[in-house]
Amino acid sequence: MYSENRPWGSFHILDEKPGFKVKRLVVTPGGRLSLQSHKHRSEHWTVVNGTATVTIDASIRTMTRGQSIDIPLGAKHRLENHGQDLVEIIEVQFGDYLGEDDIIRYEDVYKRV
Repeated sequence: MYSENRPWGSFHILDEKPGFKVKRLVVTPGGRLSLQSHKHRSEHWTVVNGTATVTIDASIRTMTRGQSIDIPLGAKHRLENHGQDLVEIIEVQFGDYLGEDDIIRYEDVYKRV
């Protein structure tokens, strides 16, 4: 299993085959992913721990364990943890290209490009 630390927490690749990738995202309290979109993939997020704040385009939702949401190709989206516990998400990516460089960032509190 491949893992990578990020300023907001970490991600862990659980499985990957042509056309899909499965990750576990771990967002620390106060952590916030960039507002981003993708040109080559859609995503499906399922909350497995904590209370997540999810932005998709103009919609903002609070989600808890067992709830899931689809992120369409090209949608601006963000994941945040405003709580005191870790937020853990199982993310399933679908697309013809699933590289980490398929991220267009619009806002990022960590000043990443």
